[in-house]
Amino acid sequence: MSQLTPEDELELQSLLKKLLQSINDRISNAPSTECAEEVLLHLEETDKNFHNYEFVKYLRQYMETSLGSVVEEEIKSLTKGDGQHAVGSGPDTVVHSVTQKTRASVEYQQMMQGLKNTMALVVESLISKFEEDQLRKEELHREAQLSQSNTQDDCSDSDSSFNQSYAFIRQEQLQVLNENLDSSKPKEVRWEALLALCSAPPSDVLSCESWSSLRTNLCTALNEPDLSDHVLQFFAKSFSSSPLNLTREIYTGLAKTIESSFSSLKIQLHSDSIDINRPEISRLLKQIRLMNDFQKEVTTFWIRHPEKYMEEIIESTFSLFACHSESASSSPRSEKLLEPLHLLALLDIKAIWFKKWMHGHYSRTVVLRLLEKKYKSFIVLNLLECIQYKESCEKHIEGTKETKEANITKTGQRSVYTKAELDYALFVHSLSLLGMLLIYNNGRRLFPVKVHTHKDPVSLTELVVLLINIMYQHPKVYHRDVSHSDWFSPSGLVMEVLWSLCERTECAADSLHQAPVIETLLAPVLALLSGHKTQLNHPSVTLTLIADVLARIANTNKGLDLFLHQKNVLISHNERTSVAHIIVQFTLKLLRKELPLSDPELSAVCGAFIFVCRQIYNTCDGLQVLWPYRLHTVLATQWKKIREGLPAAAPATTQRLTGTSENTYKLVWEDSILDSLLNFAVTPKGLFLLQQSGAINECVGYMFSRFTKKLQVSRCEKFGYGVMVTQIAATAPGVVALKSSGFIQALVFELWSVLECGNEDIRIVHPKPTSMDPIDRTCLKSFLSLVNLLSSSQSVWELLRHQPLPNKDEYTLRETPSSIIDLIDRLIAVNSDAKIHSLFHFEQSNTFGLR
Repeated sequence: MSQLTPEDELELQSLLKKLLQSINDRISNAPSTECAEEVLLHLEETDKNFHNYEFVKYLRQYMETSLGSVVEEEIKSLTKGDGQHAVGSGPDTVVHSVTQKTRASVEYQQMMQGLKNTMALVVESLISKFEEDQLRKEELHREAQLSQSNTQDDCSDSDSSFNQSYAFIRQEQLQVLNENLDSSKPKEVRWEALLALCSAPPSDVLSCESWSSLRTNLCTALNEPDLSDHVLQFFAKSFSSSPLNLTREIYTGLAKTIESSFSSLKIQLHSDSIDINRPEISRLLKQIRLMNDFQKEVTTFWIRHPEKYMEEIIESTFSLFACHSESASSSPRSEKLLEPLHLLALLDIKAIWFKKWMHGHYSRTVVLRLLEKKYKSFIVLNLLECIQYKESCEKHIEGTKETKEANITKTGQRSVYTKAELDYALFVHSLSLLGMLLIYNNGRRLFPVKVHTHKDPVSLTELVVLLINIMYQHPKVYHRDVSHSDWFSPSGLVMEVLWSLCERTECAADSLHQAPVIETLLAPVLALLSGHKTQLNHPSVTLTLIADVLARIANTNKGLDLFLHQKNVLISHNERTSVAHIIVQFTLKLLRKELPLSDPELSAVCGAFIFVCRQIYNTCDGLQVLWPYRLHTVLATQWKKIREGLPAAAPATTQRLTGTSENTYKLVWEDSILDSLLNFAVTPKGLFLLQQSGAINECVGYMFSRFTKKLQVSRCEKFGYGVMVTQIAATAPGVVALKSSGFIQALVFELWSVLECGNEDIRIVHPKPTSMDPIDRTCLKSFLSLVNLLSSSQSVWELLRHQPLPNKDEYTLRETPSSIIDLIDRLIAVNSDAKIHSLFHFEQSNTFGLR
């Protein structure tokens, strides 16, 4: 190889190109030049096709030709005449000795020197050809039009397959690109430099010596329409493939550039529409879109880096969004400027980025610390949006706001938005952000907040009252259950925040269990009770929303205690009462149709407030408070009216049905009343009231129908029907009702099915495991149901008295028990061969019965 011919050189070039092309992906994915070198050095260890490459085969053949004779002579000298090794006792020792002596031989030194010289010539030739191709490509590119979008890669050329594989950019080239990106250079030169930079590996660019000045030049280019897209393309590649210690510099530079752009442009929000396709707005929108994408993705990996990196990202974000808050708050709303939050709200209207930042304790601590110490103006900005939205609702007619809400949430691409729509999008974003703050202790500690429109600081309680008033001013007319509401309506957004507050005990105590909040929630109720007309836009919808919030508050122990034992509602100048009394009085007036509401409205509100009462009488203390009002008697009277065919209100859930007969309405309303009466059975005293109502048989039948359909209990319930069955079975009338409804027969049949039948049809594919427990897990649920049913002496007496064991002479295999006494006969009193032979699993079934 020391005497290399031109043909040999071309052959080696070709083989080396093929090797590089084969491992192109592995080199391209390397984050840096050093990593790419490591890939090449350990290629034999990591590539299973290493020995199949033609270049490797060429090198192996060359080594065998150069060192074959040396290796054979060394092996002969180390082997005795009788075939035994002269040195050591194993083949590894021979290999080690031969390798050492071969590497120390003259032939090996000559081979390595010749190989180095040869490969140096080949590589030099390849680099020379690459530079020629590079110069040719740049020359062709200068002749092309500047508007051509599909350009050739600056580090590759279509004439060379080697150049198409991969190439690392050198520091000298990066320095030249940095100089060409200077703002003093012609735009064509900067444009070409950006194209070359986009084609280079981001890791090489970010680690170069001139990165600091290069980043400055890139941020400057963001303000130029012809260059901004290419800069964003490079930033996007860097965000996806570089570590946080480098991408944080790009993010902070991007945020500062956007901040300076808004300060210099000062785009006013006039009353007419704003087209986001305007060049300056479109450019800013793309930049904020990239920033928002990074905000939502960075949470997945910033915990692996020092906290200072995360703090820089969070601080630059708040600095951008809070930079205009003071000027915006001091200027009239009619002269408001377009702010970064307006565009961010169009891209991420529910503030998902902030929700992700607040999710983990690692980032939430930094976010709340910065908001408290340096960026409280950011909270002020969002709070002002809610205050200004409430004020605008008071000034405008109802139809104007409804149109705005409907338009902002329309699907499909849009380019023109009115000032009102932008303001509403910002309101939704601000409300979602404040809602996330309120569910955390340190977030609530940020209040009270000083706002220039209020004389006194706005407290946490005042914020919750503000949100409730927004819901009052503009409730959304529902066509479905509240849980399926329009989340972009003001009432839907407020309800989402209130629900999140109700779900957390400490949060509810700090924000909802306050006298001003309770008084605001009950203000429409008290007005109707006193005979006054409410000032609500949609009284039925608003009252339904109020009932939903009250039910969720009453579903917690502290909330129920607030409703029962604290007299925090002022009903006259000197008289106060508890919330529970107000709710049950209002519910009774609804049931008796004593309020100025039409039948459709009355049915919706009535069902909602009955559900609130259910949360109260589900407990012994609550039932004691509601006892004097005899709510169960009024409900039973309504049920009897329906049974007798008299006119009665229809439940809220049937309002959306059209073309349904009156009888269907009555049946659904009957089920709703039976469900409410059934919940009296949760407590022993409530079960006694249910028996007095005369509807216990129908209530148990309703429960059995839902049980057979595997329907869940209503929302806010703490348990299923199993608890009710236990309570009902504790009394003789309850057991009789369970028996007559078919519940016990169904329970026995289900038990027999899992105990004796099982899922035989799937055992071939999924063999049933052999149980090591005394009772198989598939039978455990039925066992517990049976134990709950027979847990009282009353139930045992009612189900077993005067019933002798069948003790038949013959039992067919298909004969199944239908009662408790049949179950005892088949599983416990197994006193004949006929009973033993009738069981498929005698030992398991008998053990089950004995237990």
